[in-house]
Amino acid sequence: MKLSILATLVTSAAAFSVSPQKAAQAAAMSVAIATSVALPAFAAGDVAAGEQVFNANCAACHAGGQNVIMPDKTLEKEALESYLAGGRNEKAIMTQVTNGKNAMPAFGGRLGEDEIQNVASYVMSSSEANWEE
Repeated sequence: MKLSILATLVTSAAAFSVSPQKAAQAAAMSVAIATSVALPAFAAGDVAAGEQVFNANCAACHAGGQNVIMPDKTLEKEALESYLAGGRNEKAIMTQVTNGKNAMPAFGGRLGEDEIQNVASYVMSSSEANWEE
């Protein structure tokens, strides 16, 4: 959001300059800034690949963002914020997937780092969308 405001300010300031070339450069810069921050912070991994990893490894217990073992500890936005060590963020999800916790097994020995990153991105994205496809 802050960078979008900065991009708008840069474009507006360039509009008052006398040189049309500088205005064009500023407009190009604002587009570059705006598009570079268009993705949410949690979109570091490949969400589609993460969905495949999730379906193959996690869905037995967590289908639709639920939890068949501990029903209160779902993968829904509010539950992740409340129950996940470190709160609802990709790093905390990666730690939980890697190390496991309580009844959840550790997947660090079964999945590669990129697969864990992707599944964390998928969980973040799905929780943001309330697990609706």
